[in-house]
Amino acid sequence: MARLSVTGISKSFDGTQALKGVSFAADAGEVVALCGENGAGKSTLMKILSGAVMLDEGQIFLEGTRVAIATPQEAIALGIRTVYQELSLLPHLSVAENLLLGRMPHRGRSWMIDWDASRTVARTALADLGFADIDVDARTSSLSVSLQQVVEIAKALIDTPRILILDEPTAVLSARETELLFARVRKLAGLGTTVIYISHRIEEIFEISDRVVVLKDGAGVLDEATATLDRDRLIRAMVGRSLAAIYPKRDAHPGPPVVECRALAKRGIFHDVSFYVRSGEIVGMFGLVGSGRTDIAKALFGATPATSGEILIGGKAVNITTPRDAIAHGIVLVTEDRKHDGLALDLTAIDNGGLASMESVSRAGILDRRAQRKSVGAKLDQLAVRPRDYLRIARRYSGGNQQKIVLAKWLLVEDIRLFIFDEPTRGVDIATKVEIYRMMAGLAQSGAAVLLISSEMPEVIGMSDRLIVMRAGRIAADLVRRDFSMETVFAHAAGVDQGRLTA
Repeated sequence: MARLSVTGISKSFDGTQALKGVSFAADAGEVVALCGENGAGKSTLMKILSGAVMLDEGQIFLEGTRVAIATPQEAIALGIRTVYQELSLLPHLSVAENLLLGRMPHRGRSWMIDWDASRTVARTALADLGFADIDVDARTSSLSVSLQQVVEIAKALIDTPRILILDEPTAVLSARETELLFARVRKLAGLGTTVIYISHRIEEIFEISDRVVVLKDGAGVLDEATATLDRDRLIRAMVGRSLAAIYPKRDAHPGPPVVECRALAKRGIFHDVSFYVRSGEIVGMFGLVGSGRTDIAKALFGATPATSGEILIGGKAVNITTPRDAIAHGIVLVTEDRKHDGLALDLTAIDNGGLASMESVSRAGILDRRAQRKSVGAKLDQLAVRPRDYLRIARRYSGGNQQKIVLAKWLLVEDIRLFIFDEPTRGVDIATKVEIYRMMAGLAQSGAAVLLISSEMPEVIGMSDRLIVMRAGRIAADLVRRDFSMETVFAHAAGVDQGRLTA
């Protein structure tokens, strides 16, 4: 008998059918990958199982018994724990308080919290994940985003759940942190926990799952053992076509340097960083967590200016201390955190798409709303943003479509010379990734310079003409395409002898 069984699950929002009669089952100790494009219905199904959303039709069974899950508390009582892609921690509380919120141990029968016991439980939970060095007394806001995600996961695992739902859990984790998470997932599965694993990363799906369930347009289209499935067939099920060539083929003919950094530094973050990006060229930048990649991007964009060194544009030194300075010099940044830095979530898609290009549709300082709707709408159409109700607020779009809205915002700015993409495909589906890759290739083909910052090694290797590898705030290598290999790139990033990796 299956641990979890859902039959005929349907759900609609404002007339839009999000789920259409979805059925699948998962056994105890099984890791089931739930896949599909953005908007396929994965998040809606997850929210139904976790009690955040009520189903319209269908049934849910646990161990053969039909259950009704009306609230998150009811899901937790049934042994269902969910780790959402968006962090739900309270930043002003300590790590221990977040981990044990609502279930802090008390001293005997008194109302007083047993802080020593709380710290012990918290340390044990983190140690079980491989993160015993996290300070349980530290404010959660003081941790990096990746360590906050670790705390979020540990919170769900304190009571070994019957069913664990993980939504894009590795989006902000390093390779090492991902390895530790996978080891814990395998251990939980060995103890009988059913794991529903949602991810857009194809390599992870094949590494961690026993079975794959694919949703497309709200309906189940594939349910198969991972061992009998190949990459191309999985992609075809998700997007409706084969994607043999994910990375676009092109002949790069770089022109002169557009942007050059000379001995750029930010005290305590990165040091003596010198590189250039030429017109018509895609330069990748790879590094492990803490290597300084994103800080360099923010310095180029003026969000957190460098403390020393030079930035040259067209061979002339410029002073960039604010994003306005950067945009005036033709530099834009697609940030890694689109929800906090890239979007005004409660504004419409039209308003967000037009934020950076208001001057081009203004007359005598007055915004021409009709002209803005026309230009932004055309760009959103070109990027295939769905749904096409562009007066919908950004918060209500899927992650991939939110990323397209951010891209539209910058593509509407005139005279851009350098596009900086920081983790541009994080949390987006494979079809949207391909669209973004083709768009980047098109920008380079048109003569723009592109700096691609990514923690996905296949992405930077597949897209880049040159590849800068960062380590501990310094450039460890500047590689040309003939020298690209995963072993070489990782050896430079980790500071190890390549021979040890290939031996």
